[in-house]
Order: sequence, then structure tokens, then C-alpha cells
Amino acid sequence: MTSSAARAAAGGDRTMSIGAVLAVLREEFPDVTISKIRFLEAEGLVTPDRAPSGYRRFSDRDCERLRFVLTAQRDRYLPLKVIREQLDEIDADAASGGAAPRLLSSARSAVAPATDFASRGGRVDRETLMERTGVDSPFISELVRNGLLSAGPGGFFDEDAVRLVEAAAALANFGLESRHLRAFKISADREAGLVAQIAGPIAKGKGTGARDRAEELIREMAALSVTLHTQLVKAAVRGALD
Repeated sequence: MTSSAARAAAGGDRTMSIGAVLAVLREEFPDVTISKIRFLEAEGLVTPDRAPSGYRRFSDRDCERLRFVLTAQRDRYLPLKVIREQLDEIDADAASGGAAPRLLSSARSAVAPATDFASRGGRVDRETLMERTGVDSPFISELVRNGLLSAGPGGFFDEDAVRLVEAAAALANFGLESRHLRAFKISADREAGLVAQIAGPIAKGKGTGARDRAEELIREMAALSVTLHTQLVKAAVRGALD
């Protein structure tokens, strides 16, 4: 991967400080921090140049890569290993003479339409939640009553809540009511406890990026947990049908 300075010289890019990059990214990713940007740099997802004084200098291309990573994490819950592989493929295509795609467009194009609203803010009220998922108010109330769904501060829901309601509505089409889904909630709580035992000490550790490392670990373990859960359910159902 070439340095920011080389890319800037070749493409007329501007360069920015890490604070300027933070200000740009926070328009779309309010929770991003300087610590998060430094963590992604340490993981090799972005390689800003260094000024003679030692300060980081980010190019527009660096910002685009950061948007790609943050979008993939937020909207698709991809672990960094997978995101890095996708970036490597994009870099390889560009190096071989192919047209370099816009990274942010590449990330968003892979996001399912039902969840793309996250790029437009990520917080929805109850009415918008119903509109986006196609369910009615009693269905939302049943999910809340059975402990499957809860609103955040101010009564707003996030993209996770939308995905949850969509999944619950799809299962309802198969005849599973919200009370039947409590078993999934109990299982998820148990899995969360196991993950927390591992990620908790890392998040409380000293050093820059400790919390970001813990969040990345949680994301990766959650993905593996979903895969394991899916395979176990499939195996159990096949066994019941035999």
C-alpha cells in the first residue's frame, strides 16, 4: 500500500490531520473517536503518511478507506479480518490496472436495502420502525413485553432493533409468535455472558485502543456464534426429521 503523501502527489489529494479526519467522519459516524482511527491504523487498515514533525497526515483516499471500514462494521457487522481481505482485493484490482472503485460506494452496495437506512442516521422512532419493517404497533408491543426489544434514550431504536423486528416478523410468517422467541433471547443472553467474560478484561486493559480491540473481538465472536448456532439448529432439526 502506498503512502498518503505518494497518493496525494499523484492525484492532487489534500492531506488532513487526524482531528480534521475525525470531524469529517463524525458527520456520518457520530461515535467514531481518535482512538478508533488509531486502532484501525494499528491494524493496518489505513496507512497515513507522517509529517516531518511526526504528525499523521491523511489523504482523501485514507478517509475513503476509513469510511469503507466503518460502514462495513456498522451496517454488515463484518470483522476486520474480512474487511481487510476486501480491501486487499480492491487494492489488487487497482494495482493490476483496473478502474479503482469508490470504496464507500463498494461498501454500501453490499448492504441489504432493508438495513441501508443506517447510513441515513441510524435512529428511528416507533412509527418509523413500524414503517420500515412493515409491522403494526401491537407486534412491537409484544416484542417489548417478551423482553426481545427495548428502546434506547428518548424512545428511539437503532439499526439492530430494525434487524431484530424484521427477523421476528419473518419468523411470525412461519407461525412463531413473540412468546416463542423467548428461547432465542435466553440463549443470546447466555452467549453474551460468555463473550463478556473474554472481552471484559480486554476492554478494561490499559493502552490506546483497548476498548476498540474488545469491540472487534466481540464482533468476531458474535459472527462465529451465529455460525455455530445455525449449524447446531440445522443438525438438530435434521436429526428430528430422520
